[in-house]
Amino acid sequence: MTALDDVATPQKRRLNPTIARYLSAFRSAKGIIGATIIGVMVLAALLAPILFPGGYDQQGSQSLAGPSLDHIFGIDEYGRDIFVRSIYGLRIDLSLILTAVPASAALGTLIGLAGALSERLGVALQRVLDMILGFPGLVLGVCLVAILGPGWLPLFLTIFISGLPPAGRYARNALLNQQSREYVLAARVLGVSKRQILARHVLPHALDACVVNAAVWMVVGVYIEAGLSIVGLGIQPPTPSLGVLLNNGLRFVTESPTYVMGPALLLLLVAVAFSLLSDAFNEAVNRS
Repeated sequence: MTALDDVATPQKRRLNPTIARYLSAFRSAKGIIGATIIGVMVLAALLAPILFPGGYDQQGSQSLAGPSLDHIFGIDEYGRDIFVRSIYGLRIDLSLILTAVPASAALGTLIGLAGALSERLGVALQRVLDMILGFPGLVLGVCLVAILGPGWLPLFLTIFISGLPPAGRYARNALLNQQSREYVLAARVLGVSKRQILARHVLPHALDACVVNAAVWMVVGVYIEAGLSIVGLGIQPPTPSLGVLLNNGLRFVTESPTYVMGPALLLLLVAVAFSLLSDAFNEAVNRS
């Protein structure tokens, strides 16, 4: 063994406890399939202006035509390509869940761990989370839309606020479980500060549950957007989202079934992909 190997081996060992168990999720069948689907969708959404330079609102002479080689999902009532609009709509959905969910998971985790610094503060913040939990996502969304009006921001806030209680509770449970462990009690006796105990012992255990929960909440966020947009309280036409397309397509479902089936298929693929990833993360965490 060379001197370089002696240096590299400890470095690999130091990496294993922190990121290896999460990376191992992408080596399982569920992780590979889920990550591949999401990767393809993110790439298609990012490249939409290049792939479809005409934009999502380009109209043609036909209306409510069925699927063809040129129009995979058919054409809507204004002669617009439903597949193109679905890809642009995917941009809206992914921009929502890939920003709101991580932000919600991060803040929720910090709220749940606040009890490590002050028990009173931790209990008070948990009561705030209990109040948020009393409002289902769609009800909270309706309230925010009534205040702010429909659009991207209310959807973001709905997903963000709704995701705080589960993340906060998982972090709080990890905190309470770790506080009674012998190595945490020994660290306190030795004079280790609360912040050091939090960073070394509590946070790594809290992250496992929060990562799995964030993947699950991606699925919930997709359905929140779709639910609010279907009833006309989310993204407003002519800007497309998967929920907007489903709302429009329901009016023409008998004349053009693919008007609904196309966007619904993409919505289902997004939900399935994040569900597979959440299962992969859960199995990786429990296996470690």
